[in-house]
Amino acid sequence: MYFQHIYEKGLAQASYLVGCQATGEALVIDPRRDIDVYLDAAEKQNLRITHITETHIHADFLSGARELAAATGAKMLLSDEGGADWRYAFDHIPLHGGDHFMVGNLRIDVLHTPGHTPEHLSFLLTDTPASEQPVMVFTGDFVFVGDVGRPDLLEKAAGIKGSREIGARQMFASLDTFRQLPDHVQVWPGHGAGSACGKALGAVPSSTVGYEKVVNWALRIREEETFVRELLDGQPEPPKYFAMMKQLNKVGPSVLGGIPHPARLTLSQFEEELRRGVTLVDTRDKLAFAGGHIPDSLNIQDNNAFSTWAGWMLEYGSPFMLVASDTRIEELTRALIRIGLDDIAGYVSDMDRIGDAGHNMRVVDQITVEELRANRSAYHVLDIRGETEFLTGHIPGAENIHAGALTAQLDDIPKDRPVVVHCVSGDRSSIATSLLLSKGVRNVRNLTCGFNGWKQAGYPVEVPVEKNENALAA
Repeated sequence: MYFQHIYEKGLAQASYLVGCQATGEALVIDPRRDIDVYLDAAEKQNLRITHITETHIHADFLSGARELAAATGAKMLLSDEGGADWRYAFDHIPLHGGDHFMVGNLRIDVLHTPGHTPEHLSFLLTDTPASEQPVMVFTGDFVFVGDVGRPDLLEKAAGIKGSREIGARQMFASLDTFRQLPDHVQVWPGHGAGSACGKALGAVPSSTVGYEKVVNWALRIREEETFVRELLDGQPEPPKYFAMMKQLNKVGPSVLGGIPHPARLTLSQFEEELRRGVTLVDTRDKLAFAGGHIPDSLNIQDNNAFSTWAGWMLEYGSPFMLVASDTRIEELTRALIRIGLDDIAGYVSDMDRIGDAGHNMRVVDQITVEELRANRSAYHVLDIRGETEFLTGHIPGAENIHAGALTAQLDDIPKDRPVVVHCVSGDRSSIATSLLLSKGVRNVRNLTCGFNGWKQAGYPVEVPVEKNENALAA
């Protein structure tokens, strides 16, 4: 048997290539949309991708199943569980819990494991020439290392009222299925630490069923009401683009036929796109952006969180262009198409040339924690971290609006005094500050060193009474 774990850091997403070396057939589980990684890996191992499957209709990335099927002619075997509202709307071979299929000499048993989503499946693999015992389970967003999938995305991201508690109770029941698996079976989940599909995912890529029974908080709770309460508490804000992913993955993402190659724009083309109102995404470092940027551009830095924040900030169906280096444009393009942001109008790489051509450059005003402390009443402090982070401690009197919700809550931001924006260390606040500037909120400052700087200076931190009481009780 051949096995390869393929991990995409930006979305903390795992996919898998599993092959039978005796017959040359191979299966890909939960493929991402830039599929060359699977084609290259299969070719190197003299394998043919003959089967493709998914654990569920994903919300956090655009599936590459159709892309890979178009390139290879492989069969797509997808869930037919969860009722009519959760069926894929394009051609596929339906799977149900209790089914099995063969990939060469590898047997794949299908487990229906609802909770994260109603149609969710897990796949139990047995290498039949080696043993009659299963050796691996691919759990998707069911069981992670140290955590389980969140059941509230459908309600929070897709607006399906009342689904979060139903999902939590389904998850509780599905965990009994997991407990019945042999302890030696390796667990290969769909995500690692950093994914928004859970709240406490471990950093190691895999574990075993026995390990999870010992260390996974969710598997240690045997009382349903306690489990439901604990599972729903403290889940992070789901990125805005999750609802779009759910819809596109259900109806079927468009087939690209290859990786797009955005054009490097001439100065006149760049200026014409600006006049047309095309959004400019500046991927440079936050300090470079603060020192001088094209007015109304968004600063989404080129780092591991790039695609997630692009999903929060950009509108689907509206073109945008990038400020990016020639050496990074392909990787950034891949990050964007993985979440279906395909409308890249082009990119520019030389900001000095644009400045020399006479374009005005805007700087981001900064304020230190010492200046803020000395004149606290003169400023409105806007904490753009997640609610859970805010509740663990914040600058006294700060207002909390998640950076991804700012566009919808602009009216909640006072206009009578300067606004100081902060996160933990400055990355997210640079995004938020650029967004506010682009929306006409000009009297805004970025807090250098963020909340970490405030705490390290020994300045007071406010913790809600409820959290204080919980801490004392613990």
